[in-house]
Amino acid sequence: MSTYRNGGLFLLLSFLWGTSFMAIKVGLEFMPPVLFAAFRYDLAAIGMLAYAAAATEYWRPRSRADWTVVGIGAILIIALYNAFLFVGQQGVTSGVAAILIAMNPVLATGFSRLLLPSERLGTVESVGLCLGFLGVGLVARPTATTLLAADLVAPGFVLLAAVAVALGSVLVQRVDSDLPTEGMVAWSTALGAVVLHAISIGLPSESVADVTVTTEAILTVIYLAVFASAVGYVIYFDLLDRLGAIEINLVSYTVPVFAAFSGWLVLSESVDALSALGFAVIFGGFVLLKRETLHERLGSVSPNRE
Repeated sequence: MSTYRNGGLFLLLSFLWGTSFMAIKVGLEFMPPVLFAAFRYDLAAIGMLAYAAAATEYWRPRSRADWTVVGIGAILIIALYNAFLFVGQQGVTSGVAAILIAMNPVLATGFSRLLLPSERLGTVESVGLCLGFLGVGLVARPTATTLLAADLVAPGFVLLAAVAVALGSVLVQRVDSDLPTEGMVAWSTALGAVVLHAISIGLPSESVADVTVTTEAILTVIYLAVFASAVGYVIYFDLLDRLGAIEINLVSYTVPVFAAFSGWLVLSESVDALSALGFAVIFGGFVLLKRETLHERLGSVSPNRE
C-alpha cells in the first residue's frame, strides 16, 4: 500500500509543481513579475510557518548557523530563484521553463563537486555535466546572431533561476545547522518574500499601480501559494523521508511533462522536438552524474533481494 501511496503523492507533487509554471504564465498578465512572486510567498509563508510549528518543536532559528541557512534559502532558493523565473517566464512557454529548471539537479551535483571537499567530479560525471549544458543548448538554441538577442534573454533568466536554487541547495549543506528542513524552508519563505518586495521596489519597471485585480489573478496567487508551495512542500517533505533525496530529485523530470501539458491545454502552448530532445539530454546527464547512487538504490529495491 505504501508503494501506491508514494507513487500517488509523487504524481500529485509533479502535477502541482508542473502546473505552477502555467499558473505563473497566467498571473503575469495581471502583475509585474517580481511583485507577483512576492505576493505568492507572502501568502505561502503563512502556511509554511504554521506547518513548521505543527511538524516540529524546533522550528525557529536559534543560532547563527540557523540564521545563515535561512539567509541562504531566502536569498538564493526563494528570492533570486523566483525573481529570475518569473521574469524569464514572460518570454518562454511553461514547458520550456520547466525543462530549463530541470537543470537544477545537474547543476547542484556540479556545485557540490566544486564546493564540498568530500566530493570530486570524475570523467563520467564531467560528461554528465556537459550533457546537461548540451541539453540547455538544444532548448535555447543560441546562434551567433541571436546570442545577445531578446529571444535568449528570457531562457537565460530561467537558467539563472536554476543556478540560484542549485547553488543555494549546496551552500546550505556547508553550514552546520540543526534547524529542521521544515523550519528552514518556512523562515526562508517568509524572509524571501521580504527580499522579493525589496527587489520589486528597486525596479523602476515595477509598481503596485500595475497590478490588475481580477478573480483570475487572485485565484492564480492562491493556487501558487497554497497548493504549489504550501501543499507541495508538505508532500515533498513526506516523500523525502520515505524515498530519499535521489528519488525525490526525479520529480524535476516529471514536472516538465505536466508543465507542457497544462500550458498546451490552458494557453495553447507547445514544446517543439528539439526542446523535447534537450530535456532527454539533460535527464541523461543527470543519470550519468548519479549513476552510482541510482545503481545502489535500484539494487536495494530489487525483487530478488532477500
